[in-house]
Amino acid sequence: MKLSTALTRAISIALLSLSKNVAGDQIPAPSPDPVLAPKTFGVLLFRAFEPLDIYGPLEALSLLASETKLDLHFLAETLDPVTTRPLMPSMNPFNSSFFVEINPTHTLDNAPDLDVLIVPGGLGTRSPYLNNTLDWIAETYPKLQYLITICTGSSLVAQTGILDGRRATTNKAAYVVETAKSPNVDWVPRARWVVDGNIWTSSGVSAGIDATLAFIEEIYGAENATSIANFMEYERHTDPSWDPFADIWDVPGA
Repeated sequence: MKLSTALTRAISIALLSLSKNVAGDQIPAPSPDPVLAPKTFGVLLFRAFEPLDIYGPLEALSLLASETKLDLHFLAETLDPVTTRPLMPSMNPFNSSFFVEINPTHTLDNAPDLDVLIVPGGLGTRSPYLNNTLDWIAETYPKLQYLITICTGSSLVAQTGILDGRRATTNKAAYVVETAKSPNVDWVPRARWVVDGNIWTSSGVSAGIDATLAFIEEIYGAENATSIANFMEYERHTDPSWDPFADIWDVPGA
């Protein structure tokens, strides 16, 4: 059913983009269709995820849910609480002693059908124990309407091969290290977020909020995105190429 609605939407947009009115001007793009908009979101959890990568986008989506019915699921390999605590002290460069936990709603084995999967970043993306998670991402992606990655979540997804040949971006502070792992990805060195087909990738941490608001504007309408940002008292960056952190972190090619 999801393939059918996605295909219908794609055909409708393509036909409208080719149509001309009597004066020869292109017909304006159609407004987002709430019937075809995704309803079921899943957030992937793994140890040592970055909190704002999840909580920032979820703040925006929770406000959207007051206007549009959305279902949200937290997914992990087990139902044990997932902590932001790193696997080992050497993976805690800021020597933080404060950690948070999220309780998953489903395991990867009994995850519901999703329209959108959100993959956060964090030090946990460097874990050598995520093979089952990577396999699940690869198996799940073809069933999704959209895949959204935040921060180094893109480098995690890149390990599956899904991003090969696609444009994507990632955290600029970790850009050199993370992009070197997946040379077949067309990494964009200066970008707040990047859209390639049905895959949205964002830069580091707070960039996930801008990417999520842009996604909301694209799918659910500009009015929703603006009212959500205003309610959050969040000053949006609406230009996906806005990226001063590429300079701050001396990203090659930026």
